[in-house]
Formats: sequence, structure tokens, C-alpha cells
Amino acid sequence: MEMTQNAALIVVDVQEGFEEQEYWGPRNNTGADRNIADLIDAWQESGRPVVFVRHDSPKPDSPLRPGYPGNAFKGYVEERRGKGGGPELLLTKTVNSAFYGTPDLGAWLDEAGIRQIVVAGIQTNMCVETTARMGGNLGYEVFLALDATYTFDAVGPWGWELGADELARATAVTLHSGGFAKVVASADLVAAAGK
Repeated sequence: MEMTQNAALIVVDVQEGFEEQEYWGPRNNTGADRNIADLIDAWQESGRPVVFVRHDSPKPDSPLRPGYPGNAFKGYVEERRGKGGGPELLLTKTVNSAFYGTPDLGAWLDEAGIRQIVVAGIQTNMCVETTARMGGNLGYEVFLALDATYTFDAVGPWGWELGADELARATAVTLHSGGFAKVVASADLVAAAGK
């Protein structure tokens, strides 16, 4: 796997509010936070750009709403912000895709000549998947670090239920088979960043 020197890591919604299990329900991939931290470290050590995305939910009961403690980045993310040798962007959004945030992610990437992005964070099948899909549609080479994401069990129409692992697999299959992104392991990205 080849990573360009300006490949951007997009860290999506790694916020304290996702720790509120009574709101979200059961999650998968308990190792995701360690893998996200490893990716941030590798990107910062190599001087590559990192984008920190925060979801400012407009829903009054959301653990991610502005002014509520859950809106803050998780501690391990907050302590890494501003520590890298490369460019860094703080982006806020109120919808699923980081490409519809403030400031404009696409404009920031394009201005820097960035054509390769790595997406990690929370939730696998929601904001992470939507950001990766849009990135692919916009012509970026997208890598999804699947083991650096997690999600929660969900209920859909007609009472259909899917577990978090099933949802994560569905995201991986959809992004891969649809050509939106290359679904990879975080360790491979960390190794590629160190080359």
C-alpha cells in the first residue's frame, strides 16, 4: 500500500458522547480507540495532514449536542490535537458527511493538492461510511480503516434488527464492492505511513 506524503487522515466524530451506552446500545470493536490513536500518531509523526471532525448534533437529546459534555472529543484525541508536524484542520458538522461541514473539507483538501484520504472514527455505517462514499464520489482515493471504526446495534424498518458487527461488515462490503473505498486494516496504514 502506497501513501502519498500529503495523504490526509480524517478522524470522524471520536467524541465522549459515544460512551453513553444507554443511549446508543451495544457496540462492536472494542479495540477501535487504540487503532484510531495509532493512526493519529503515525500521521502526526510522518508530518501528514490530520482532520479532526466533530459532530454538533442539532437534536436536543443527543449526547453529541453542543454545550453538553459528550460533544467533546474523547480524551486521547483531544490530547493529540495540535501535536503533529503536518497541517491540521478542525471541522464541525451537523449531518453525516464531513464534506458538508465547516470549513469546507473538499476546498481544504483541494487547496493542498490532497487526493488520497484515510477515514476512521465513529460510527462505521453512519458518518464514517457517508464520508468515505462522498470522498469516492468526489474522486479521492479513499482508504477506510475498518478496525479503527465502531458502531452500534440498530433497528430498521419492520422491526428488522442488525448487530453492530453485521452493520460494519455491510459497510465494508458496500464500500469495497461499490468502488467507493479500499477497506483496509489500520496496521497496514500505520506501516505505509512510516515508509
